[in-house]
Amino acid sequence: MDSDSARKTFELSNSISSVSSVDSIFRYDHKKQQEILASKPWAKDPHYFKEIKISALALLKMVMHARSGGRLEIMGLMLGKIDGTTMVVMDAFALPVEGTETRVNAQAAAYEYMSTYIESAKKVGRLENALGWYHSHPGYGCWLSGIDVSTQMLNQQFQEPWAAIVVDPIRTMSAGKVSLGAFRTYPKGYKPAADGSSQYQTIPLDKIEDFGVHCKQYYSLTVSYFKSSLDSYLLDLLWNKYWVNTLSSCSLLTNAEYTTQQIADLSQKLERVEYQSGGFGKSVSQSDNTITKVAQDCSKATIEAVHGLMGQVVKDKLFNSTQ
Repeated sequence: MDSDSARKTFELSNSISSVSSVDSIFRYDHKKQQEILASKPWAKDPHYFKEIKISALALLKMVMHARSGGRLEIMGLMLGKIDGTTMVVMDAFALPVEGTETRVNAQAAAYEYMSTYIESAKKVGRLENALGWYHSHPGYGCWLSGIDVSTQMLNQQFQEPWAAIVVDPIRTMSAGKVSLGAFRTYPKGYKPAADGSSQYQTIPLDKIEDFGVHCKQYYSLTVSYFKSSLDSYLLDLLWNKYWVNTLSSCSLLTNAEYTTQQIADLSQKLERVEYQSGGFGKSVSQSDNTITKVAQDCSKATIEAVHGLMGQVVKDKLFNSTQ
Protein backbone atom coordinates (compact mmCIF):
# COMPACT_ATOMS: atom_id res chain seq x y z
CA MET A 1 0.00 0.00 0.00
CA ASP A 2 1.57 3.33 -1.07
CA SER A 3 0.85 6.86 0.18
CA ASP A 4 -1.71 7.52 -2.56
CA SER A 5 -3.69 4.40 -1.64
CA ALA A 6 -3.58 5.34 2.05
CA ARG A 7 -4.85 8.82 1.29
CA LYS A 8 -7.70 7.51 -0.88
CA THR A 9 -8.70 5.05 1.85
CA PHE A 10 -8.94 7.94 4.34
CA GLU A 11 -11.04 10.02 1.95
CA LEU A 12 -13.40 7.17 1.07
CA SER A 13 -13.96 6.15 4.70
CA ASN A 14 -14.88 9.74 5.59
CA SER A 15 -16.85 10.53 2.38
CA ILE A 16 -14.71 13.47 1.29
CA SER A 17 -15.89 14.76 -2.09
CA SER A 18 -13.68 16.63 -4.57
CA VAL A 19 -14.54 20.07 -5.92
CA SER A 20 -12.79 22.32 -8.41
CA SER A 21 -10.36 24.84 -6.93
CA VAL A 22 -12.26 27.56 -8.82
CA ASP A 23 -15.61 26.39 -7.48
CA SER A 24 -17.82 29.06 -5.92
CA ILE A 25 -17.42 27.44 -2.51
CA PHE A 26 -13.87 28.88 -2.40
CA ARG A 27 -14.82 32.40 -3.43
CA TYR A 28 -15.33 34.85 -0.60
CA ASP A 29 -17.74 37.67 -1.49
CA HIS A 30 -17.22 40.24 1.27
CA LYS A 31 -20.24 42.34 0.26
CA LYS A 32 -22.55 39.33 0.14
CA GLN A 33 -21.31 38.07 3.51
CA GLN A 34 -21.86 41.50 5.07
CA GLU A 35 -25.41 41.57 3.70
CA ILE A 36 -26.10 38.17 5.28
CA LEU A 37 -24.64 39.32 8.60
CA ALA A 38 -26.82 42.44 8.49
CA SER A 39 -30.06 40.58 7.69
CA LYS A 40 -29.49 37.90 10.41
CA PRO A 41 -31.98 35.31 9.08
CA TRP A 42 -30.99 32.90 11.88
CA ALA A 43 -32.48 35.29 14.45
CA LYS A 44 -35.97 34.52 13.12
CA ASP A 45 -35.53 30.75 12.89
CA PRO A 46 -33.76 28.86 15.73
CA HIS A 47 -33.30 25.96 13.32
CA TYR A 48 -32.10 28.10 10.39
CA PHE A 49 -28.75 26.41 9.76
CA LYS A 50 -29.11 22.83 8.55
CA GLU A 51 -25.68 21.78 7.29
CA ILE A 52 -21.98 22.40 7.77
CA LYS A 53 -19.34 21.70 5.11
CA ILE A 54 -15.75 21.24 6.26
CA SER A 55 -12.68 21.38 4.04
CA ALA A 56 -10.50 18.27 4.20
CA LEU A 57 -7.53 20.32 5.35
CA ALA A 58 -9.50 21.91 8.21
CA LEU A 59 -10.76 18.46 9.18
CA LEU A 60 -7.24 17.04 9.25
CA LYS A 61 -5.95 19.96 11.34
CA MET A 62 -8.75 19.53 13.87
CA VAL A 63 -8.25 15.77 14.16
CA MET A 64 -4.45 16.07 14.48
CA HIS A 65 -4.87 18.77 17.15
CA ALA A 66 -7.39 16.64 19.05
CA ARG A 67 -5.10 13.62 18.80
CA SER A 68 -2.12 15.61 20.12
CA GLY A 69 -4.07 16.36 23.30
CA GLY A 70 -4.32 12.69 24.24
CA ARG A 71 -6.74 12.37 27.16
CA LEU A 72 -6.88 16.14 27.66
CA GLU A 73 -9.47 18.29 25.91
CA ILE A 74 -8.18 20.77 23.35
CA MET A 75 -9.81 23.80 21.73
CA GLY A 76 -9.50 25.71 18.47
CA LEU A 77 -11.24 28.18 16.19
CA MET A 78 -12.75 27.78 12.71
CA LEU A 79 -12.79 30.25 9.84
CA GLY A 80 -15.34 30.24 7.04
CA LYS A 81 -18.46 31.76 5.54
CA ILE A 82 -22.21 31.35 5.14
CA ASP A 83 -23.88 29.90 2.04
CA GLY A 84 -27.64 30.01 2.53
CA THR A 85 -28.49 27.63 5.36
CA THR A 86 -25.04 26.03 5.15
CA MET A 87 -21.99 26.94 7.21
CA VAL A 88 -18.74 26.43 5.26
CA VAL A 89 -15.55 25.83 7.27
CA MET A 90 -12.48 26.75 5.20
CA ASP A 91 -9.74 26.59 7.84
CA ALA A 92 -9.08 25.89 11.51
CA PHE A 93 -6.35 26.72 13.99
CA ALA A 94 -5.47 25.71 17.53
CA LEU A 95 -5.93 28.01 20.51
CA PRO A 96 -3.47 28.20 23.43
CA VAL A 97 -5.78 26.91 26.16
CA GLU A 98 -5.27 24.52 29.05
CA GLY A 99 -7.76 21.69 29.11
CA THR A 100 -8.50 18.86 31.51
CA GLU A 101 -9.96 15.40 30.95
CA THR A 102 -13.49 16.80 31.35
CA ARG A 103 -13.52 20.42 30.19
CA VAL A 104 -11.74 23.19 28.31
CA ASN A 105 -12.24 26.95 28.63
CA ALA A 106 -10.69 29.84 26.73
CA GLN A 107 -9.10 32.58 28.82
CA ALA A 108 -8.09 36.16 27.94
CA ALA A 109 -4.81 35.04 26.33
CA ALA A 110 -6.71 32.72 23.98
CA TYR A 111 -9.09 35.49 22.86
CA GLU A 112 -6.14 37.83 22.26
CA TYR A 113 -4.40 35.14 20.21
CA MET A 114 -7.65 34.58 18.29
CA SER A 115 -7.97 38.26 17.34
CA THR A 116 -4.31 38.51 16.30
CA TYR A 117 -4.56 35.38 14.14
CA ILE A 118 -7.68 36.57 12.32
CA GLU A 119 -6.19 40.00 11.63
CA SER A 120 -2.97 38.41 10.34
CA ALA A 121 -4.98 36.07 8.09
CA LYS A 122 -6.79 39.01 6.50
CA LYS A 123 -3.44 40.64 5.67
CA VAL A 124 -2.52 37.66 3.50
CA GLY A 125 -5.87 37.54 1.72
CA ARG A 126 -7.80 35.12 3.94
CA LEU A 127 -10.96 37.17 4.45
CA GLU A 128 -13.14 34.49 6.03
CA ASN A 129 -14.82 35.30 9.32
CA ALA A 130 -14.56 33.34 12.56
CA LEU A 131 -17.34 30.78 12.20
CA GLY A 132 -17.18 28.75 15.40
CA TRP A 133 -15.06 26.72 17.77
CA TYR A 134 -14.04 23.11 18.04
CA HIS A 135 -12.89 21.02 20.97
CA SER A 136 -12.34 17.37 21.81
CA HIS A 137 -14.15 14.75 23.89
CA PRO A 138 -11.47 12.05 24.25
CA GLY A 139 -13.26 8.71 24.41
CA TYR A 140 -16.79 9.80 25.32
CA GLY A 141 -18.47 10.83 22.09
CA CYS A 142 -19.55 13.90 20.17
CA TRP A 143 -22.17 15.91 22.07
CA LEU A 144 -22.34 19.11 24.13
CA SER A 145 -21.91 19.06 27.91
CA GLY A 146 -23.52 21.60 30.21
CA ILE A 147 -20.41 23.82 30.04
CA ASP A 148 -20.29 23.44 26.25
CA VAL A 149 -23.95 24.46 25.95
CA SER A 150 -23.37 27.57 28.08
CA THR A 151 -20.28 28.51 26.04
CA GLN A 152 -22.08 28.01 22.72
CA MET A 153 -25.16 29.96 23.86
CA LEU A 154 -22.94 32.87 24.90
CA ASN A 155 -21.10 32.83 21.58
CA GLN A 156 -24.33 32.65 19.58
CA GLN A 157 -25.59 35.65 21.52
CA PHE A 158 -22.62 37.87 20.69
CA GLN A 159 -20.75 36.32 17.72
CA GLU A 160 -23.37 34.94 15.34
CA PRO A 161 -23.22 33.01 13.09
CA TRP A 162 -21.41 30.47 15.26
CA ALA A 163 -21.12 26.66 15.35
CA ALA A 164 -19.67 24.18 17.81
CA ILE A 165 -17.78 21.11 16.63
CA VAL A 166 -16.77 18.20 18.85
CA VAL A 167 -14.11 15.69 17.82
CA ASP A 168 -13.45 12.40 19.61
CA PRO A 169 -9.83 11.43 18.78
CA ILE A 170 -9.96 8.16 20.76
CA ARG A 171 -13.03 6.84 18.95
CA THR A 172 -11.59 8.10 15.67
CA MET A 173 -8.53 5.90 16.17
CA SER A 174 -10.64 2.96 17.34
CA ALA A 175 -13.17 3.06 14.49
CA GLY A 176 -10.78 4.17 11.72
CA LYS A 177 -13.23 6.93 10.78
CA VAL A 178 -13.44 10.49 12.03
CA SER A 179 -15.81 10.81 14.98
CA LEU A 180 -17.12 14.37 14.69
CA GLY A 181 -20.33 16.23 15.44
CA ALA A 182 -21.46 19.80 14.71
CA PHE A 183 -24.04 21.61 16.82
CA ARG A 184 -25.97 24.82 17.42
CA THR A 185 -27.87 25.70 20.56
CA TYR A 186 -31.45 26.92 20.79
CA PRO A 187 -32.31 30.32 22.30
CA LYS A 188 -32.88 30.32 26.05
CA GLY A 189 -36.41 29.16 26.85
CA TYR A 190 -37.03 27.69 23.40
CA LYS A 191 -38.66 24.25 23.39
CA PRO A 192 -37.96 22.25 20.22
CA ALA A 193 -40.56 19.93 18.73
CA ALA A 194 -40.09 16.26 19.54
CA ASP A 195 -37.72 14.70 17.00
CA GLY A 196 -36.88 11.03 17.12
CA SER A 197 -34.54 11.12 14.11
CA SER A 198 -31.33 11.71 16.07
CA GLN A 199 -28.91 8.81 15.81
CA TYR A 200 -28.13 6.85 18.97
CA GLN A 201 -24.58 7.09 20.23
CA THR A 202 -22.68 5.40 23.01
CA ILE A 203 -22.34 7.56 26.14
CA PRO A 204 -20.25 6.36 29.11
CA LEU A 205 -22.26 5.75 32.27
CA ASP A 206 -20.59 8.61 34.18
CA LYS A 207 -21.55 11.07 31.39
CA ILE A 208 -25.14 9.98 30.74
CA GLU A 209 -26.69 12.35 33.26
CA ASP A 210 -24.90 15.42 31.85
CA PHE A 211 -25.84 14.34 28.32
CA GLY A 212 -29.49 13.74 29.20
CA VAL A 213 -29.99 17.03 31.03
CA HIS A 214 -28.76 19.19 28.16
CA CYS A 215 -29.46 17.18 24.98
CA LYS A 216 -32.66 19.13 24.22
CA GLN A 217 -30.87 22.49 24.30
CA TYR A 218 -29.09 22.05 20.97
CA TYR A 219 -29.44 20.29 17.63
CA SER A 220 -27.03 18.60 15.20
CA LEU A 221 -25.98 19.92 11.81
CA THR A 222 -25.53 17.58 8.86
CA VAL A 223 -21.77 17.28 8.32
CA SER A 224 -20.05 16.83 4.95
CA TYR A 225 -16.46 17.25 3.75
CA PHE A 226 -14.89 18.64 0.57
CA LYS A 227 -11.42 19.23 -0.87
CA SER A 228 -9.89 21.29 -3.69
CA SER A 229 -6.85 20.59 -5.86
CA LEU A 230 -4.78 22.65 -3.40
CA ASP A 231 -6.09 20.57 -0.50
CA SER A 232 -5.16 17.44 -2.46
CA TYR A 233 -1.61 18.69 -2.96
CA LEU A 234 -1.18 19.53 0.74
CA LEU A 235 -2.73 16.21 1.80
CA ASP A 236 -0.35 14.39 -0.53
CA LEU A 237 2.59 16.06 1.19
CA LEU A 238 1.26 15.02 4.60
CA TRP A 239 0.57 11.44 3.51
CA ASN A 240 4.06 11.15 2.01
CA LYS A 241 5.43 12.00 5.45
CA TYR A 242 3.09 10.05 7.72
CA TRP A 243 1.72 7.11 5.73
CA VAL A 244 4.39 4.69 7.00
CA ASN A 245 3.53 5.52 10.62
CA THR A 246 -0.17 5.13 9.81
CA LEU A 247 0.36 1.75 8.18
CA SER A 248 2.59 0.46 11.00
CA SER A 249 0.29 1.58 13.81
CA CYS A 250 -1.97 -0.88 15.63
CA SER A 251 -5.33 0.39 16.88
CA LEU A 252 -5.59 -2.58 19.28
CA LEU A 253 -2.43 -1.44 21.09
CA THR A 254 -2.99 2.30 20.71
CA ASN A 255 -6.51 2.09 22.14
CA ALA A 256 -5.95 -0.71 24.67
CA GLU A 257 -6.84 1.61 27.58
CA TYR A 258 -9.97 2.85 25.79
CA THR A 259 -11.07 -0.72 25.01
CA THR A 260 -10.63 -1.68 28.66
CA GLN A 261 -12.72 1.33 29.73
CA GLN A 262 -15.41 0.36 27.22
CA ILE A 263 -15.66 -3.15 28.66
CA ALA A 264 -15.76 -1.80 32.24
CA ASP A 265 -18.49 0.67 31.26
CA LEU A 266 -20.53 -2.07 29.56
CA SER A 267 -20.20 -4.21 32.68
CA GLN A 268 -21.58 -1.39 34.85
CA LYS A 269 -24.46 -0.81 32.44
CA LEU A 270 -25.37 -4.51 32.46
CA GLU A 271 -25.31 -4.54 36.27
CA ARG A 272 -27.66 -1.56 36.29
CA VAL A 273 -30.03 -3.30 33.86
CA GLU A 274 -30.03 -6.40 36.08
CA TYR A 275 -30.86 -4.23 39.10
CA GLN A 276 -33.67 -2.40 37.25
CA SER A 277 -35.20 -5.59 35.82
CA GLY A 278 -35.58 -6.89 39.38
CA GLY A 279 -38.57 -4.62 39.86
CA PHE A 280 -36.88 -1.59 41.40
CA GLY A 281 -38.80 1.33 39.92
CA LYS A 282 -38.87 0.71 36.14
CA SER A 283 -41.31 -1.04 33.87
CA VAL A 284 -40.39 -4.00 31.67
CA SER A 285 -40.55 -1.86 28.53
CA GLN A 286 -38.10 0.65 30.01
CA SER A 287 -35.72 -2.15 30.96
CA ASP A 288 -36.02 -3.64 27.48
CA ASN A 289 -35.15 -0.25 25.97
CA THR A 290 -32.07 -0.02 28.21
CA ILE A 291 -31.01 -3.55 27.24
CA THR A 292 -31.35 -2.61 23.56
CA LYS A 293 -29.03 0.36 24.05
CA VAL A 294 -26.48 -1.73 25.94
CA ALA A 295 -26.64 -4.32 23.15
CA GLN A 296 -25.90 -1.56 20.62
CA ASP A 297 -22.93 -0.44 22.71
CA CYS A 298 -21.64 -4.04 22.89
CA SER A 299 -22.06 -4.43 19.13
CA LYS A 300 -20.14 -1.20 18.46
CA ALA A 301 -17.24 -2.22 20.71
CA THR A 302 -17.12 -5.68 19.10
CA ILE A 303 -17.12 -4.32 15.55
CA GLU A 304 -14.25 -1.92 16.36
CA ALA A 305 -12.23 -4.78 17.90
CA VAL A 306 -12.90 -7.01 14.89
CA HIS A 307 -11.84 -4.23 12.50
CA GLY A 308 -8.62 -3.84 14.47
CA LEU A 309 -7.93 -7.59 14.27
CA MET A 310 -8.74 -7.69 10.55
CA GLY A 311 -6.38 -4.77 9.95
CA GLN A 312 -3.56 -6.59 11.71
CA VAL A 313 -4.21 -9.80 9.75
CA VAL A 314 -4.07 -7.89 6.45
CA LYS A 315 -0.84 -6.14 7.47
CA ASP A 316 0.69 -9.45 8.55
CA LYS A 317 -0.14 -11.02 5.17
CA LEU A 318 1.13 -7.94 3.33
CA PHE A 319 4.47 -7.71 5.12
CA ASN A 320 5.07 -11.47 5.14
CA SER A 321 4.36 -11.72 1.41
CA THR A 322 6.98 -9.05 0.64
CA GLN A 323 9.75 -10.70 2.63
